[in-house]
Amino acid sequence: MAVSSAASWRLPSRDDLLGIVQGYAHSTVVSSGPWLFTILAVGSINIFGIYTTDLEQLISFRIILIYNFAFSLAFSGPVLLVATRYLSDMIYKKAVIEAPGMLIAALFLLLITQAFIVVPFYIFVVDIPPMMIAAALINYFLVTAIWMVNVFLTALKDYRSSTLAFFIGMISGGGFGLALAGSLGAFGILLGFNLGLGLIFFALVARVFAEYPYRITWPFAFLGYFRKYWDLALAGLIYNLAIWVDKWVMWCAPEREVLESGFVSYPIYDGAMFLAYLTIVPAMAVFIVNIETRFFEHYQRFYSDIEHHANYARIEENHRNIIDSLLAASRNVVVLQFCLCVTAILVAGPFFELAGIPALQLGVFRFGVLGALFHVLLMFVGIVLAYFDLRKVMLAVQVLYLLTNGLFSWATLELGFPYYGYGYFMASLVTFVIAYGVCAWHVGRLPFLTFVKNNASV
Repeated sequence: MAVSSAASWRLPSRDDLLGIVQGYAHSTVVSSGPWLFTILAVGSINIFGIYTTDLEQLISFRIILIYNFAFSLAFSGPVLLVATRYLSDMIYKKAVIEAPGMLIAALFLLLITQAFIVVPFYIFVVDIPPMMIAAALINYFLVTAIWMVNVFLTALKDYRSSTLAFFIGMISGGGFGLALAGSLGAFGILLGFNLGLGLIFFALVARVFAEYPYRITWPFAFLGYFRKYWDLALAGLIYNLAIWVDKWVMWCAPEREVLESGFVSYPIYDGAMFLAYLTIVPAMAVFIVNIETRFFEHYQRFYSDIEHHANYARIEENHRNIIDSLLAASRNVVVLQFCLCVTAILVAGPFFELAGIPALQLGVFRFGVLGALFHVLLMFVGIVLAYFDLRKVMLAVQVLYLLTNGLFSWATLELGFPYYGYGYFMASLVTFVIAYGVCAWHVGRLPFLTFVKNNASV
């Protein structure tokens, strides 16, 4: 559908091994770039930073980064999803002249709305030095801006450029942070990390403007989509709240840590969960390659044949092809994720001992890996619902996930430490089972939904 992405899928569609490997690697970066950047860069800083600064400075840096990523992702969701929908419609109509203006307007809207949240927090809620406040605010805005530019990268599917940008930014951010840690402490680490984020942001923005070399016209035209797609905007907020609510609940645990600056966290739970999330990266890459190639071809053919008045037998054949492609993609993901899950659980003990990770995190990690198995499947169900424009169904699923993850995690606080992480696992399992059933029912009735339920003339 993208007007300028004809070469975007050459790598994953090539028959040679190198092409396949490159395709999956690039799709990994596109689907998980900012998150992977953070985990890898922060991990390297934590490992090597102890040689250049003290543990307290590393903890201060890490907690600011966790807060920034958590709240920027949660509260930017509505703008990101509405902007994604508007851009997708422009690409489908092959009228992307408004894309550069929309990027600028969306960034402006996103940063202004986020400022009302993050600025009072760092000034009035926590107690850190003024220079640290400035660095933390810059970090927050850079992270938020990268979420937005990622919307355009997903549409462009320019994997080489995005991979290179994230790789250079990751190396630079970690290197600058370590170089400045000795003389400036946490402020230096955060400053260096911001330099890496800045490189990523400007490289990606430059790529977007090179792809869409048009004048700035009607930049705020997309705002009308907030009224039309209010359920999509709300789903973006609810889902991002849902994937973070268990961490916020666990910050109320008796074992939590409260820093002198006022930051609250629970490193045992947070660290174990971040490690568990790493297990979903390969599955995300596999699913994206499958959904954007085999499924997308059948998806396009289904609606194209309808537009060209194909007979019912042809429509039924296309419908079966869509279902078959989804089942094939799901099977690949389930097998891969299940194998990764079992392997991670079995080798967790020796790995934690070798890496020097506290043994207290072992139980939480194993529950987290089990939860991640169903979480990634739930994500894919959400993608399928979005493809077929089942927005209210998607919103209901996200609300269910938010409620179950929050309530089940709170229940584990009453049960005690041995059950920490069990709430996230059960919430992911319950929500996935229900969401899968609902999604399968709707996809099975796709011709009816297309011709009757979603037909404005009926």
